[in-house]
Amino acid sequence: MKRLLSYMKKYRAATALAVFCIVLETFLELIIPLIMADMVDVGIANGDKAYIFEKGFLMAACAVVSMVLGAGSARFAAVCGQGVGAEIRKDEYRRLQQFSFANTDHFRTSSLVTRLTGDVTNIQNSISTGMRPACRAPVMMITAVAVSFYINKELAVVFLVAAPVLGILLFAIISHVRPLYAKMQKAVDLVNRIIQENLTAIRVVKAYVRGDHELAKFEEVNSGLRTTSEKAFRVASLNMPAMQLVMYTTILCILWFGGNLILAGGMKVGELTGFLSYVLQVLNSLMMISNVFMMFTRSLTSWRRITEVMDEKIDITEENARDITVEKGDIVFDHVYFKYSSQAKEYVLSDISFQIEAGQTVGIIGRTGAAKTTLVQLIPRLYDVTQGQILIDGHPVQEYPLKPLRDSIAVVLQKNTLFSGTVKDNLRWGKEDATEEEITEACRAACVDEFIGRLENGYDTDLGQGGVNVSGGQKQRLCIARALLKKPKVLILDDSTSAVDTATEAKIREGMAESLPGTTKIIIAQRISSVAHADKIIILEDGTIHAVGTHKELLENNLIYQEIYQSQQEGADL
Repeated sequence: MKRLLSYMKKYRAATALAVFCIVLETFLELIIPLIMADMVDVGIANGDKAYIFEKGFLMAACAVVSMVLGAGSARFAAVCGQGVGAEIRKDEYRRLQQFSFANTDHFRTSSLVTRLTGDVTNIQNSISTGMRPACRAPVMMITAVAVSFYINKELAVVFLVAAPVLGILLFAIISHVRPLYAKMQKAVDLVNRIIQENLTAIRVVKAYVRGDHELAKFEEVNSGLRTTSEKAFRVASLNMPAMQLVMYTTILCILWFGGNLILAGGMKVGELTGFLSYVLQVLNSLMMISNVFMMFTRSLTSWRRITEVMDEKIDITEENARDITVEKGDIVFDHVYFKYSSQAKEYVLSDISFQIEAGQTVGIIGRTGAAKTTLVQLIPRLYDVTQGQILIDGHPVQEYPLKPLRDSIAVVLQKNTLFSGTVKDNLRWGKEDATEEEITEACRAACVDEFIGRLENGYDTDLGQGGVNVSGGQKQRLCIARALLKKPKVLILDDSTSAVDTATEAKIREGMAESLPGTTKIIIAQRISSVAHADKIIILEDGTIHAVGTHKELLENNLIYQEIYQSQQEGADL
């Protein structure tokens, strides 16, 4: 709770003004019943019109000032609530940017989206709408109870019975509803996951005519959310009947005992009228407090989910970093072992040792599942090695600050990703201040110039979300051009020409050689033709190095390489 409240420091002025307006407004509203009681017992009882108008004007003035203060408190509370929400969301998003791939693997994407949106919204709405009743209710209750005892001590004893009863009922409701709110947020995660998967793979769904199947999946999780929500709100809704039961029972008791006091001459009608007004205010304040408790119970559930993200231990840090940068691009794997989880029984990569000299082109090939992608993801520290070490230019990768390290390494991932925006916007991810000439040169090297003229607005064509307006091969070439713009010391191509024909691939290879003559190049491929030109080829088999050699050496001596080559030659002949 202390950590959550720390976000309000930046909005202390707005918070203080909101509290000031709420408290002053409450005091003014509490004065009105006293004025009304005086009007009845003095003005109306004596038929004094001047006194009645005087008190009536005073009541109206209090009401107007109270209204202005209420509007002010709502504005300042909204500034505070929305501001706190924005700060939490910003810190949570900043934390996500620090996550390694391993950290991200601990959460589902849909859950992270919910924690950034729905959970933060719960908190900011609780502050915006909950600040008024949270400040107003205690002031109103304490003042109203004090005035009630001042009016009639005997009658006010009824509160001492009503308040504990209501407290017990409220505690019972909250203790049952809290775990239900947690289940409800998890159900929201599931709904978001199904929606995200469906929208991401909508073309596959349409192609396989699986719309009915997706509807059934969505109906299942949607029904689960509805059932969980109904159960949570059903329990929460008991708050109002419990409150009303206590309220009306209290009013009946006061009317009974108050009526007897009036008949006995121990109380005036105006006093009972004023007393009832304060009773309603006390009970109303108790209702507000109970609603605030319900609201903050849900918010605290959301806050716990947010803190799980904020407290996630970042496994890739810069604690051993020095002020060094990659100069040449010489890479050494020294008995590297890796597994995704420390609890995993088997290593994904085992005893990997090899060297790539600066400027060399190295191919990595192997059957599906051989851990080729995992191996290259260790170089820019997208994952950290479990045992052994990786050295670049003679320094362990842990000694490089992350930004300079990753700036010097360009990775074209197996799954190509483009962002919403124009072609030029996406290319400038490689270099923000790239000139038109640099963009044109990179696109020529990556063979983007072959199709860029056919796009509606050339480099200013909007690619849509995820690059939906270009084909798979075009998307791959744009990603390669983006990488070339970085002018990296190390270029990693993870099966990034699989969607282009061999002739275009050869042109891209020539373009890269001209554009990046001294760059170390690592090419992961399924086709032997993609790596045949490499200075050496590494064959991975079940996470271990099976063989290393040139195309000619492996074709003469390695059975796995021969099998792959022959199968691809047969496919080409067909």
